[in-house]
Amino acid sequence: MENEFDAIVVGSGISGGWAAKELCEQGLKTLVLERGRNVEHLKDYPTATMDPWEFKHRGSMTREFYEKNPLISKAAGFGEDTAHFFIRDADHPYVQRRPFDWIRGYQVGGKSLIWGRACQRWSDYEFKAPAKYGYGIAWPIDYKEIAPWYAHVEKFIGVCGNKDGIEAMPDGEFLPPFELSCVEQHMQQTLNKHFPDRYLVQGRWAHLSEPNQIHLDQDRGKCQCRNLCMRGCPYGGYFSSVSSTLPWAKKTGNLTIRPFSVVHSVIYDEATGKASGVKVIDANTKEEIIYKARVIFLNASALNSTLVLLNSKSQRFPNGLGNDHDVLGRYIGFHLYRGWANGKVTGFEDKYVYGKNPTECIIANYRNLKERDTDFVGGYTIFTGGYRSRTNEVPDNEPQLGADFKEKLTQPGSWYAYMYMQGETIPKATNRVTLSPDKKDQWGIPLLVTDVGYDENDEKMVQDFLTESRRMLEKIGCTEIQAHDNKQAPGLDIHEMGGARMGLDPKTSMLNAHNQLHACKNVFVTDGACMASTGNQSPSILYMALTARAATYAAEQFKTGAL
Repeated sequence: MENEFDAIVVGSGISGGWAAKELCEQGLKTLVLERGRNVEHLKDYPTATMDPWEFKHRGSMTREFYEKNPLISKAAGFGEDTAHFFIRDADHPYVQRRPFDWIRGYQVGGKSLIWGRACQRWSDYEFKAPAKYGYGIAWPIDYKEIAPWYAHVEKFIGVCGNKDGIEAMPDGEFLPPFELSCVEQHMQQTLNKHFPDRYLVQGRWAHLSEPNQIHLDQDRGKCQCRNLCMRGCPYGGYFSSVSSTLPWAKKTGNLTIRPFSVVHSVIYDEATGKASGVKVIDANTKEEIIYKARVIFLNASALNSTLVLLNSKSQRFPNGLGNDHDVLGRYIGFHLYRGWANGKVTGFEDKYVYGKNPTECIIANYRNLKERDTDFVGGYTIFTGGYRSRTNEVPDNEPQLGADFKEKLTQPGSWYAYMYMQGETIPKATNRVTLSPDKKDQWGIPLLVTDVGYDENDEKMVQDFLTESRRMLEKIGCTEIQAHDNKQAPGLDIHEMGGARMGLDPKTSMLNAHNQLHACKNVFVTDGACMASTGNQSPSILYMALTARAATYAAEQFKTGAL
């Protein structure tokens, strides 16, 4: 393989795939480095069409597996059918100063194969609230700047949803939405009546409800409503870099993908003041390889991109590339997922659902918008919906066998409504990651040390959600309401952000408005590490929009010789 390219992209997931697509379309010879194995669309989805009874353990893992993998087995969507897209706990250890669950998927496609697929746009409230209310720095961009890039991404990946006209969750370029169930329609109408400032809408999800020509040109097809997405979709019904951006980039003839490539560091050239390439450790042979390029994009996921920068030491940058002011590795944020609520819905026994809707409903954030209206800062999105249990509930004091028992199980059970929160957290200098001074992984790279935890603001937000979700479920007419704090450690939300945040001031941020390192202009970071705050919307589509914007800018700068 040639060792010199126009651009190098570290990571092949949601943002790395977009970097590859945009750079290749602009004519740059681009190398994508992926630390995990190769995965090809269709070919490498071994469980995609299996029925439940075809799995040896009916979807569960063995006791031995759970004992060896207490971390990864907690991840949403993990099971016997998806285990091949998650790494085992021992495959990449890290050090936890405070409990933090770091969920990873190392393969071509990264976690784009196992993501939740929610695609709400940030509003200007989220961009401006941290500086306005004093819990973060000012973003160097606003909604108006990123809105065209949201549209650019939405049209290509395919996002279904309604244009609902909600200021806190702007509309986008949507495919037709999935239908609300009868209970969800009841929830929507009831909430509109009793809570005029709260809007329950069909979620904006990266699914091809009705493909457009651009999606057919990607060889993707209509979502079949199987809700088996995390196995890998043979229809290409949901967006992943394996089914969409990477094959698109490959068609240009400008893409090279090298799996089993663990990036050790970015190489800094003291003479030019720029990065000259990256140092790679072959995952299998442990061979060290240097790849050179004029443009480098870090898209290895928030904590891994931060790890690479911290390990990129030179005479100019003894504390990590671009880290002149001890900002690198700090201000780690995440989403608050601790609050859950559920209740039984009376009525609607003559109604059922057909198909397996792969999307959820959303109640847009209603906290601290135009003004601060609570004793905490930030807001929270609520994911919600209605469902009917598949079988009739047979009380424990009744016989659990026999003809009568079987007959009862042939009837569907009760309807339920659920809610769970996705809350904004405050980026703090004390929430940080560092490199272990003495522990290394199997490739000789220092282990990451996580030191991230909750604060008083988080506790207040959880309690507000628990109170308000109970109020809403009561108005909906639910009985047997349960609202609880699951107390899960940070990280299990899989929305880690920060570590190399964007900002206006190089003394308090790592990246400028174009996602360039302030102190090394040909290195761009466009995954979760770049986030200056967490907002309350799902972040993946913002990573994609930021990446498309930065890659277009990088290609322009490359062609003029500025990079």
